[in-house]
Amino acid sequence: MSLQWHDFPSKDELDAALAAKIALDLNAAIAARGVASIAVSGGRTPAGLFKALSEQDVAWDKVVATLVDERWVPVEHADSNERTVRQNLLVGAASAIRFVSPVSSAATPHEGEAEIEARFAKIPAPFDVLILGMGDDGHTASLFPAASELEHACAATSRVAAVTPPVAPHKRITLTLPTIAQAREVIVHITGEGKKSLLQTAMTEHKAVTEQYPIRRVLDAVASNKHVFWTA
Repeated sequence: MSLQWHDFPSKDELDAALAAKIALDLNAAIAARGVASIAVSGGRTPAGLFKALSEQDVAWDKVVATLVDERWVPVEHADSNERTVRQNLLVGAASAIRFVSPVSSAATPHEGEAEIEARFAKIPAPFDVLILGMGDDGHTASLFPAASELEHACAATSRVAAVTPPVAPHKRITLTLPTIAQAREVIVHITGEGKKSLLQTAMTEHKAVTEQYPIRRVLDAVASNKHVFWTA
């Protein structure tokens, strides 16, 4: 299935449109199966989306949510993606969401991987909605180019994998590529001309040239609906 692009003139308009779409998807999943599952990404970009999404009319007590990936830091740490989710999404009516934390008290994600795998095994699968970001190096989730664990995370039958980024700070826990690819709806949420150009290059150049970009590997593997929501 081809990648569908949605461009918006402002971040506020993107956030509103994407929040409305996610709400529709979640409500449809609840109507069909009685429960909905969503995996979101962290970083700076999605805070506004989280706020807009929290205000949508969804049966939030029937939604299970987690993160696509997370830095292995305490929740109160400034770099914690879970902290951003708790501050911006799990508020108001949306505080009824059952959030599954992707971190534990283990010293490293490698030591905590089995515990997080067991937690994620209880999340309804596949994810109904999965939101990806993308870094300037073409990484998505915590699938980093040249990471020693990249090939394992791209092929593992497990739901999660521990990753040590070659450059970025903090060890990570991430959904594996097969887990991401199985989601019913995959949405790439990015901003800025540079990331738009990078993603277009990764998706249109010859595959052999773009194997350095994990975003290409992931989106090539997604057979269901896949979208890009972008604004400058």
